[in-house]
Amino acid sequence: MNATIEKFGYPQTLVRKYEHWVVLVRPKQVTLGSLVLAATDPAGTLSALPAAAFAELARVTADLEGALGRCFRYDKINYLLLMMVDPDVHFHVIPRYAAPPSFGGTAFADAGWPGPPNLAADTPVTPAQLEAIRAELARQWG
Repeated sequence: MNATIEKFGYPQTLVRKYEHWVVLVRPKQVTLGSLVLAATDPAGTLSALPAAAFAELARVTADLEGALGRCFRYDKINYLLLMMVDPDVHFHVIPRYAAPPSFGGTAFADAGWPGPPNLAADTPVTPAQLEAIRAELARQWG
């Protein structure tokens, strides 16, 4: 796995692994169910990924959106391809909520709603809470 994937806690944060992609629960929960969708192929730009990674991306995003919908019933979803700090191709997947959802007794505000997500405003979670989010998503995966 590349350095970006490892930075986001792999393998502890792994929700699902595909041939060209991994889905990780994001350690900083900007909103409930925030994920990182990272390419396993070595690529510093989106256009450098192999065609097979793009073909697989359709399946990965369908699975991801289905699991997030079943688990947390988001209102919208944002995919952010920033790559300003971490050089490997990855998306920050931020489910969006008009009203703060709760999980495990914690309310998760969406500080940016209805505008762009506020990546600096996360809901602090314990390792046990993060694992519970990861496990629920893995259980609901298509």
